[in-house]
Amino acid sequence: MGIITGYFKEVIMVFLIVFIHEMGHVFAARWFKWRISKVELLPFGGVAEMNESSNRPFREELIVIVSGPAQHLWMIGASFLLVQTPIWSTADHQLFIWHNLMILGFNLLPIWPLDGGRMLHLACTYKLPYKQGQKLTLLLSTTGILIIGMISLKLFPFHLNLWVVLTFLCIANYLEWKQRHYIFMRFLLDRFYLEERHLKRYSLQVHQNMKVRQVLEQFRRGHQHTITIDRKQCISEKMLLEAYFNQKAFDRELKEVFIS
Repeated sequence: MGIITGYFKEVIMVFLIVFIHEMGHVFAARWFKWRISKVELLPFGGVAEMNESSNRPFREELIVIVSGPAQHLWMIGASFLLVQTPIWSTADHQLFIWHNLMILGFNLLPIWPLDGGRMLHLACTYKLPYKQGQKLTLLLSTTGILIIGMISLKLFPFHLNLWVVLTFLCIANYLEWKQRHYIFMRFLLDRFYLEERHLKRYSLQVHQNMKVRQVLEQFRRGHQHTITIDRKQCISEKMLLEAYFNQKAFDRELKEVFIS
């Protein structure tokens, strides 16, 4: 629509800003040897999808997330330098700064799958068991969309672009919620095949009548779990995952699987 109406400069600016933003994520992910599925360029910042399952170190994931928004800082600085040259007018500078700030500010909203939403997900799954943190992220994200929607309905009821973006965010959150069990399964499966690493030890005290899946739902990212059954018998994380995936014991009680 921007091209049809003759806003070539604005379209090029937005495309360039979004492209550099996403390349920040991509270069950081490549540095840590992450698997990259695809990059979608969208008017409000784009989405870089990684073929990872939240078992990467907290520091790595945080760096990959912030590497996108960090690109806006040097772009704004470069614009301040270029405005003093003949190739970059004051109008270009003001428009470029405006687009940068708008895209940066919008991406930092705590709504999935924006960068702010990914930081929210990282914080929730770091402080809580992964499955619980995953649900809390989507709950807070959906609440954020509803709040912005109500404000938009009051202040900008006919702002077409805003409603298109909100619709996209609603669909993204709905699909993430619908796939939450599959995402949790990938998290566990990746841990099952994960090579041994130096992770924080985390002890889980459980009852023998608990089911295998109930114990797995208490797993936390970035930790190596030791499971103590009724303060008597200890089993490793690998043993529980083995029972879940290979013995098909996901709905059986611990006493049936591990206590003779």
